[in-house]
Amino acid sequence: MLLAELAKGVTVDRVGRRLDISGRTVRRRLRGICDRIGVATAIEAVAWAARRRLI
Repeated sequence: MLLAELAKGVTVDRVGRRLDISGRTVRRRLRGICDRIGVATAIEAVAWAARRRLI
């Protein structure tokens, strides 16, 4: 859901509000996702997920 929201152009802080977590927690989770899939940025993570039709 995090990457899908970012793909729609929703800000990190707004994603946090929607998930009832802080923007900082969203950034940390995003960093974890990036590390796991081997990309450097959120944009790359969104592109990675889109190429695999996950979002």
